[in-house]
Amino acid sequence: MSMMPRLAAILLLALFTLFAPVNSMAGSSREASAEQSLIAWYALVLQLIRHTPTYSPPVASRSLAYLGVTAFESVASGSDDLQSLAGQLDGLRPLPRRNAGQVYDEGVVLNAALASLVQELFQNTGPTGQRVIGLQDTKQRRLVSEGVPADVIARSEDYGRQIAAHVLAWSRDDGGALVVNMGFPYEYTLTAGAAHWVPTSLISQQQLPLLPKWGSNRTFAMPMGKSCSLPAPPDYSEDKASPFYAEALEVYRTDKNLTTEERAIARFWSDDPMLSPTPPGHWISIALQIIKHDKSDLEKSVDVLARLGVVLADAFIGCWETKFQYDLLRPVTYIRRLIDPKWEPLLITPPFPEYPSGHSTQSAAAAAVLTKLFGENFAFEDRTREGDGLKPRSFASFSAAASEAGISRLYGGIHFRSAIERGLAQGQCVASYANALRTRK
Repeated sequence: MSMMPRLAAILLLALFTLFAPVNSMAGSSREASAEQSLIAWYALVLQLIRHTPTYSPPVASRSLAYLGVTAFESVASGSDDLQSLAGQLDGLRPLPRRNAGQVYDEGVVLNAALASLVQELFQNTGPTGQRVIGLQDTKQRRLVSEGVPADVIARSEDYGRQIAAHVLAWSRDDGGALVVNMGFPYEYTLTAGAAHWVPTSLISQQQLPLLPKWGSNRTFAMPMGKSCSLPAPPDYSEDKASPFYAEALEVYRTDKNLTTEERAIARFWSDDPMLSPTPPGHWISIALQIIKHDKSDLEKSVDVLARLGVVLADAFIGCWETKFQYDLLRPVTYIRRLIDPKWEPLLITPPFPEYPSGHSTQSAAAAAVLTKLFGENFAFEDRTREGDGLKPRSFASFSAAASEAGISRLYGGIHFRSAIERGLAQGQCVASYANALRTRK
């Protein structure tokens, strides 16, 4: 099967199976249809992320943040309990208001807003993806409009599109709207010195690092990319008695003695672009599984997804700012240089600097937000990679999952321990800003 028919088959199957209405949603039938539409659009976005070439993890996190804000503001605009994020998120001005005294349908508003946003954010997903987005819009529009008067549908759809247009206008000057050459710069001067990043791939495009300016993007809840800065990594050294050499030797020895469980952990959290929903999509998937399992109401669902999207986007901005501040080489470079020139790590090394671990930063950030929303010691099962043939994994808490995601990068041969441990600390800092958002009146 060629790539394009295979892509079409995957996306179309996802549309008519994964996105099928779930009749067990909580609340009234109208709220249930809105909740179903919300889940369906998120499920489609996770599939589109897998099949849109420009969607590296930072880019995916950005879109998931705008998706969450759009969903939240659509629902908050008609709620007596939710408070808008305008004025709380950097640069987000007050959104359009509903006309007083006129009737709106929540599901129709939400669906129209999400459809407009997804169509814009995934303009480059290709003809198959565009076709699936159109089919999704048609299916969900029919679902949410059933039994709704025509004038209410027209008014609600127009308002939903206004919400999306407002969010999209806000998004265009954040520094991440335009991704060219898959995110790899055409010109970039590598930092001189043995301690610094050099290419780890033979792919010509990856001879320069991915998205080197991403850390300068406008943030969402935290003040700026430097707000959660980290101390420098251990001093680079080639001395066998140095802490730096010891960390590299730990990566090497760990790889040589991986257990079956450690290999499974590394692959479960690998979340490679084009082969998965990426690391931020993985955490969104976890949230969606919990929302569906707990039958969360619509207001709780959009609160969860907005906060989570925001913290994931901020985590990648903060992490990337730190990565390019220190510009540290990867374990594969150091180990081949000084320990074993033929060494191959379990996982493919990503094409950007090592310190800190992006998996660690974003996982700790996501875990802290989800803990705030669902509580400490919230046990759950993660089935995100089941469709890829990987067994579900169970966790006693969100922090346990974040710790496993972090250490998976050592098992995979991608990160030194300091990058993992300090990345987890950075994620906690990033989450403090998202957790401080006021979403209830």
